[in-house]
Amino acid sequence: MEVSNLWDKWVGEALSKLDSLKLLRSLRPLYLPNEQQRMNNTGVSGKNEYEVFDEMQPWDRSSVNVSISEPTYRNWLLEIPSSGDEIVHGESLADDTFGTSQQHFKRLLLFSGNDYLGLSSHPAVRRAAAEAARDYGMGPRGSPLICGYTYHHRLLESSLASLKKKEDCLLCPTGFSANMALMVALGNLASLLAAGNVPVKDEKIAIFSDELNHASIIDGIRLAERQRSVEFFVYKHCDMSHLRALLSNCKMKKKVVVTDSLFSMDGDFAPMLELVELRRKHNLLLVIDDAHGTFVCGKSGGGVAEEFECERDVDICIGTLSKAAGCHGGFIACSKRWKQLIQSRGRSFIFSTATPVPIAAAGHAAVIVAKRETWRRRELWNRVEDFRALTGIAISSPIISLIVGSEEKALKASRKLLKSGFHVTAIRPPTVPPNSCRLRIALSAAHTTDDLRKLTSALSSYINFQDTGGTSLHIHSKL
Repeated sequence: MEVSNLWDKWVGEALSKLDSLKLLRSLRPLYLPNEQQRMNNTGVSGKNEYEVFDEMQPWDRSSVNVSISEPTYRNWLLEIPSSGDEIVHGESLADDTFGTSQQHFKRLLLFSGNDYLGLSSHPAVRRAAAEAARDYGMGPRGSPLICGYTYHHRLLESSLASLKKKEDCLLCPTGFSANMALMVALGNLASLLAAGNVPVKDEKIAIFSDELNHASIIDGIRLAERQRSVEFFVYKHCDMSHLRALLSNCKMKKKVVVTDSLFSMDGDFAPMLELVELRRKHNLLLVIDDAHGTFVCGKSGGGVAEEFECERDVDICIGTLSKAAGCHGGFIACSKRWKQLIQSRGRSFIFSTATPVPIAAAGHAAVIVAKRETWRRRELWNRVEDFRALTGIAISSPIISLIVGSEEKALKASRKLLKSGFHVTAIRPPTVPPNSCRLRIALSAAHTTDDLRKLTSALSSYINFQDTGGTSLHIHSKL
């Protein structure tokens, strides 16, 4: 039996069990005031046209140009922790006196954000949020299973399902909650199909996870483990020989491999084609977290699976709108059956308030703009080429981690960049292992070639690019 048919069978059996227990949960779509009349008049809720552009506009730069106050600047240089109070002048936050007239500011070029396409400042995205807020407020505040699901949520889900070439999509409050919901639902699947109250070993689900997967995947698996319905195997980062051995030695029938598609701290891609081969051989469920690949990779922005031409071989795709879409929220692109299972058993979805309507409207606008303004992806990858040419380092994505080693060196390098006018964060434990502290640089379509020249010039004063040999991101610091 084909992989998809086998898992479809298991999910179908789980849904039948939930139905018999009267535990199936369904969304409860609502029309907001005046929404039905507007749909009758226009065929859609509000405007269906989004203004798009052929090249970078002045407002795009606002996604990479930021300012900090002089007190904040001094504190950062001295590594003094901030409570955030210095962004407000006055005796206390209770003064409600926000402003700039009494403070001096330092302008910085941001190289630490995840707004890869610069869409957070796009007029169409801003207008969609503003119009939805004006017409509907924040929307009904409840979970999607009670009263929080509207036309705007469905519109966004449909556009994401189409982007990912999947049957359906489930919108979640965040990408973190999306991974948590899926992993817990997997644990529930094993419990529902077990002959007894607790699955025996052969009835459990084996989950194989890359050792550098995002914390949300790890935490979700740990929560599923507490149900005593899954077993957790960690394979070495992108090491298909290790994964192959683990799969071959595992006698459990239900196997799942979950991996980041584009790793957020190292900037490398999962070996998608080898994973697809293993999927077919072992009848496993292939799940990818495409948080950093969605809208960035692929001709239409469909992500890493589109880039590697294996969309049909990825069973479930987790994503987020908080990065390249410049908005907020997470999603799970999957089949209708999987959606029904997750919305019935995924606790982080069930017990969370739905995304506010203006955010859902902005997200839908961002999906449309990201697909149409293909120049943004082109410019982003041009900046990747710029960095390669200027440093000689063969980076493979817009995420660049320059590993300097000790925490002291990473912090010192970040401070020096701050003095040069660049916002580049030092990444330290527990985000990364000890002695692998790094400067994490994130490129954007809103950056220019001149920005890259200035950044690499500043970096070269205390980093020896030539020591990398053009292939390694482990660099020798002059500090």
